[in-house]
Amino acid sequence: MPDYQRYFGETQNIVRESVRKFVAQEITPHVNDWEAAGELPRSLYEKAGAAGILGIGYPEQYGGSGFDMFTKIAASEEIMAAGSGGVAASLGSIDIGLPPVVNWGSDALKARICPDVIAGNKIQCLAITEPGGGSDVANLRTRAVREGDHYVVNGAKTFITSGVNADYYTVAVRTGEPGYGGISLLLVEKGTPGFGVGKKLKKMGWWASDTAELFFEDCRVPVENLIGQENAGFYVIMTNFQMERLNLAVMANCTSRLALEACLQYVKEREAFGKTLSKFQTLRHKLADMATQTEASTEFTYRVAARIGAGENVVKEVSMAKNFATRVSDQVTYDAVQIFGGMGYMQETLVERLYRDNRILAIGGGTYEIMNEVIAKQLGL
Repeated sequence: MPDYQRYFGETQNIVRESVRKFVAQEITPHVNDWEAAGELPRSLYEKAGAAGILGIGYPEQYGGSGFDMFTKIAASEEIMAAGSGGVAASLGSIDIGLPPVVNWGSDALKARICPDVIAGNKIQCLAITEPGGGSDVANLRTRAVREGDHYVVNGAKTFITSGVNADYYTVAVRTGEPGYGGISLLLVEKGTPGFGVGKKLKKMGWWASDTAELFFEDCRVPVENLIGQENAGFYVIMTNFQMERLNLAVMANCTSRLALEACLQYVKEREAFGKTLSKFQTLRHKLADMATQTEASTEFTYRVAARIGAGENVVKEVSMAKNFATRVSDQVTYDAVQIFGGMGYMQETLVERLYRDNRILAIGGGTYEIMNEVIAKQLGL
């Protein structure tokens, strides 16, 4: 990895080394089994909670260690180093499901939900996407009508990461008029009457991540489970998206780096026409391009992360970082499989999994096209 010590100090490096050891002991030996199973064992969340990994970025009063941007990034990079986007996505579902509760939930809701999730005793996810809805968040259709001390929820969600195994669901619902001004967030708990979870969805990549459809049929959710103010959920969602998009950029950069490192090792070992692949100028130049793009994307992402950590408004730049990182990882993983040739098409190689796992990164958290719309609006277009 290039030297980025201006971003990572002693504390971040200590955390990185700790998470690296955790990954080597608790994740890497089991990745293939979890990929085949299509989910992570609940025990991994408990172990990650006990190791303090899940608590990075969350308030100490709920069992976290406080927020530091690059401590979080260091931990995320080491989890991605296991080579499975599905592991990172499922273990990281806390980071899209819990922040709305932490930042906008009532004190009572935070006290009840946060400690168990941060400890790994409970799993939390975010449920926004709907069948037929995709990126059109402002027009979601899942309806919540208040009746006394409850909201009665009807509708469906799909493509929900950790949706099968989660205990708590941060759900976007329509409580008001059409458009972004009528959206709210509710905390729905597994086992609530009228709430159902479908079977695991089969995906191109992220195999180790359980993904599900959710169904709500006259599901009664207590009013105290409202997250933030009624009809103010769209702002919460958009704010939440900024960190999710940064995290996806980090995942894309890690994907590129892992693919590049695998290629650098492979071309030094594989021989063709009487010499190693590293002696062929075409491949040497391809690898030089892959390295240049990966480093440029990583530096840009870190710079945006530093600005977020400093409290700056970088809506445009986060969208740029995500698009640039995923465009780079698209090309780097494609080239990696090409360099490996037929072996790159085999599931026994890391680059095959990276190629599959990578494809969702330009879709999740806001598609490449939606990011460009955000950028265009920030440019005054």
